[in-house]
Amino acid sequence: MPDDVQGWLTPRAVAAEAGVSQEFDLSQCVREPIHLLGGVQSYGALIAARWDDAVVDTVSRNAAEVLGRAAGELLGRPVTELIGAEQWALARESAEAVTDSGAAAPQEGPASSGVLPLTLDGEDDEGEGGARLFDVTVHRNGDLLVLEFEPRAEGGPFVFQNFYPRVRRALQKLQGATDVTECCAAAVREIRTLTGYDRVVAYRFDGRDGPGQVIAEDRSEGREPWLDLWFPASDIPPQARRLYARNWIRVIGDVDDRTAGLVPELRADTGQPLDLSASVLRTVSGYHLEYLRNIGVASSMSVSLLHEGELWGLIACHGDEPRLLSPEVRAACEFFGIALSLQLAAVAGREEADELARTRRALAAVLARLTSGAPDDLMRPGSGLVELLDADGAVLLRGTETLTAGAPLPDALSGLLARLAQDGSVGEVWSSDRLPEVLGLEPEEAEAEGIPAGLLLLPFNRDGDLLAWWRREQPAPREWAADPSRPVRTGPGGERLTPRGSAAVYRATVRGRSAPWSAAQRVAAGELWREVSGLLTRQVVALEARNTELARTNEDLDSFAHAAAHDLKEPLRGISNAAAFIVEDAGTVLDTTSLRRLTTVRRLAERMDGLLDSLLHFSRLGQVGLEREALSVDEVLDDALVVAGGRLAEQGVTLVRPAALPRLRADRERLREVLENLLVNAAKYAADEGAGERRVWVEAVRVAAPGRAPEEDEGGGADGGTVTALVVRDNGIGIPAAQQADVLQLFRRLHRRDERGGGSGVGLAVVKRIVERHGGRLWLESPAAAPDADCGGGPGTAVWFTLEEPPEARP
Repeated sequence: MPDDVQGWLTPRAVAAEAGVSQEFDLSQCVREPIHLLGGVQSYGALIAARWDDAVVDTVSRNAAEVLGRAAGELLGRPVTELIGAEQWALARESAEAVTDSGAAAPQEGPASSGVLPLTLDGEDDEGEGGARLFDVTVHRNGDLLVLEFEPRAEGGPFVFQNFYPRVRRALQKLQGATDVTECCAAAVREIRTLTGYDRVVAYRFDGRDGPGQVIAEDRSEGREPWLDLWFPASDIPPQARRLYARNWIRVIGDVDDRTAGLVPELRADTGQPLDLSASVLRTVSGYHLEYLRNIGVASSMSVSLLHEGELWGLIACHGDEPRLLSPEVRAACEFFGIALSLQLAAVAGREEADELARTRRALAAVLARLTSGAPDDLMRPGSGLVELLDADGAVLLRGTETLTAGAPLPDALSGLLARLAQDGSVGEVWSSDRLPEVLGLEPEEAEAEGIPAGLLLLPFNRDGDLLAWWRREQPAPREWAADPSRPVRTGPGGERLTPRGSAAVYRATVRGRSAPWSAAQRVAAGELWREVSGLLTRQVVALEARNTELARTNEDLDSFAHAAAHDLKEPLRGISNAAAFIVEDAGTVLDTTSLRRLTTVRRLAERMDGLLDSLLHFSRLGQVGLEREALSVDEVLDDALVVAGGRLAEQGVTLVRPAALPRLRADRERLREVLENLLVNAAKYAADEGAGERRVWVEAVRVAAPGRAPEEDEGGGADGGTVTALVVRDNGIGIPAAQQADVLQLFRRLHRRDERGGGSGVGLAVVKRIVERHGGRLWLESPAAAPDADCGGGPGTAVWFTLEEPPEARP
């Protein structure tokens, strides 16, 4: 089965086809070229003559019976020998009147044809001479002019003045209808009155290729009701729908008619039968004739209902007996179909305009709540965003941030949104009320995966930023005129298509769909997108301006700190030297108090010099580039112990390395400085004497990448959502939780400067800045349980930080 056919047939329809006992391939019905069947209904005859020279190119085999001239006599001869030059000219004029400047009829959109009376000279049924009257429908088909002859019906010529009052009355009733159902109900009553058929129904399609529902009906007594019944999509395959969109009206005079073939059967230029897409006499598919017989129909007429160029539905007429309609009656019904289509469009337009007005009022209320001018306000409770589109939930994706409103966002929808947004156009509304079908999933599969049935989204850009609404599934019970999962069956009389009707009602529930997104909702979503896009653009511009200003400010601060450190150190050295000289030169004559004060001045100057050195070093960290390389943390730790090892030994602190440390990507000197500072701090703040053995542990742990607290990966660290963190953990005196943020600030200590080994309070601030320069993050934990419960000691402190891993080291 070709892909295009397989894609149209539902899996259930294909399965049903496979279960039919006799040989019947439903896909053949779908593939059948119904415009190239090579024949016409036998009550009329067809002649196709070349536009330029009037030579007959194709003629129906029944020409002798209908026209009095055999097909072989007409083929290859000028058609003017049959109808005369004057009537040929009239036929051309009629065709030109319904096409653009004499151009060939278009291959898409409604076909154009004209009707005119023609007279043929010849013998009547008794062999006597006389003129025969025909109604001839003409249309242009490429380089051919197609003439379709129908014998004039008995009772004299059609008088439009007698027919017009009934049409006008019918149109007036249409104009008084207030909704689609009322329009269609009025239409089927009037068309049945105009034509005399035994059943007339209005049939609306559920989507372009979906099934149809009878929404209005007028029938003779004794016929079973079809109102509200659904008919499978396979009843009208895609190629039939395309022809219905091209022809406003289609009449089948007798389902048992013998087809009149064409001569030649195949055209020399195309190798195919003559294209009869715009033909009024076109023969009927055997599948369709069988279908009509199975539902007890002897004749039929279909009037197309179009909306914006698409087939919206049909007025279907069924007769118990063969019935021929004159071209004039067909023209009246075609005119009625056009008027009904326009009226339906007007009614739908009024309904859409009313809904759009209501939706825009709701949108104005939503936008009024954007008090801060930030799109985040849309996702706050009470914003009205979810209610705006009558959705179950909404989500705003912006960068790495996900904001939701309404019901919780289904997990399966998160990854799906980005993919759908990439497939769409920026600022263009994409929506579906049957998302499982779009994804190729059965409703049960979608439900198990947590995928909603309806989705409407708006991509803001190509980076994945978007705004979306979603709806849950709304199962819809339907009554079918036949089992939709088995459109083909073998019947008692050898039928291959299932009989339809209320006697065979099959109740089923349609799943995998949500309430449809209306045109007004799509418009409102687009208008909201324009407003939010403007806000985001203004935010980006403002953020770039703030970032530029912040970068300038940071540069100024670094320059100031660097200059201040240099400029202040010189007078400090002068103050310290001057105090030393005074003590040295006049020490013997100064009293004890003065000497003590001079010593204090000197000590404070030296302390100030140390603080300026620390400030100078801290400012350099923001200016000097990093020389990143893949390195062994064990080797860097050994380098750090060259300086820190002595301090650990002085305090009696034992270094514990539970396992080999990983390879990371970092600046070697800066990482050494980080480890050195942390080890020295562990020595400074070791547990007091008598509290047990003093230890410090250095190890690597896998932690959750987006988390705020370190959590070890029980799965062995192979999760792509984790990163390697280094932790330096001690069992010292610990840091109260309320003061952990303070110790990371510059020049902040929790003890007096002469306690715990002194210091300037710069170490942890330097560590934090180096880690952040590497794109990592740093956090503290205290108390932290020591790995060895028997070691005793205080609550301890654990300093965690992350760095970048080289690709070869990642799990």
